[in-house]
Amino acid sequence: MPRFHELTVTAIERTIRDAVVVTLRPPEGADFTFRPGQYLTFRRDFDGQEIRRTYSICSGLDDGLLQVGIKRVEGGAFSTFANADLRVGDTLQAMPPMGRFTVDIDPAAAHRYLAFAGGSGITPLLSLTRSILAREPESRVTLVYANRSIASIMFREEIEDLKNLHMGRLRVIHVLEHDAQDIELFTGRVTEEKCAGLFASWIDVGDVDMALICGPEPMMQGVARALEAHGLDRDRIRFELFSSAAQQGRLPRPVPTSAAASAGGGTLLHLTLDGATREIVIPPGMTVLEAALAQDIEVPYSCRAGVCSTCRCRVTEGEVEMAANHALEDYEVARGYALSCQSFPLGGRLAVDYDQ
Repeated sequence: MPRFHELTVTAIERTIRDAVVVTLRPPEGADFTFRPGQYLTFRRDFDGQEIRRTYSICSGLDDGLLQVGIKRVEGGAFSTFANADLRVGDTLQAMPPMGRFTVDIDPAAAHRYLAFAGGSGITPLLSLTRSILAREPESRVTLVYANRSIASIMFREEIEDLKNLHMGRLRVIHVLEHDAQDIELFTGRVTEEKCAGLFASWIDVGDVDMALICGPEPMMQGVARALEAHGLDRDRIRFELFSSAAQQGRLPRPVPTSAAASAGGGTLLHLTLDGATREIVIPPGMTVLEAALAQDIEVPYSCRAGVCSTCRCRVTEGEVEMAANHALEDYEVARGYALSCQSFPLGGRLAVDYDQ
């Protein structure tokens, strides 16, 4: 199971008024090798309460750096701390890189990638774009980047530098919600209708090998629907949801089943982690993750909203119901994988394995 390590902050750069790029040095012996598009899970105590947050790696494979982009979120404890109080020389606790929003880099490939980013959703896509352009010399990338205004465009200079470095291989379309542009189609929000206009005049979906989307859920759903309507197969569309309304509060919980209630008011859970199996009881209305944490079992987790997949485990006995799932593919669910932060037992016995 991934463990937290102390990473040293070696540089902090401000990319826009309310976002910073943090460069980190892992401790000696810790493997922080990453794939483009992956994220780090951080934890920190704020007034005695542990907060965990995930931030995507923005550096490319050949940059020789480990960097994350952190945009300040209104009321966000960790993002406010990173933007206002974090200093060079400080240390941050983080797990090794995780996440499956990535691609297999092939130097012999000549792929056509279409990327959609909304706001800070550019962070993993910047890592992917940097790596693809550097390591797939025959591949091309079209990036559609949605923001409220010019002032809110993260990594604006870095993106322009990439265009200049890889002339003709990176095409960027900025869509701004508030700032008017010369081309009317590039003003407003990125919606399904907006995408249809882009596909009619500016982007040939028939030439796209892979679409990569990261941003708010409504935007991503609209883009995906438009791509499918224009003929792109679903298995060539990949998502990374960087935020969710579910993270702002508790998701609705299913009513405990009669089977669970008859099992002495709870579900007997066999939980395997790091090769050892523990037996605990999940009270009615609790998730697998909540029950484990209540017993001081250090299971992995981060967002607790079904978004990041850090808490992924495999159900080896019994059944669960997930209240939300923004991270696992259908084939993974079919193989028994579940997000423990969203998993409620559907019977009197359950076994999960975090090691598989």
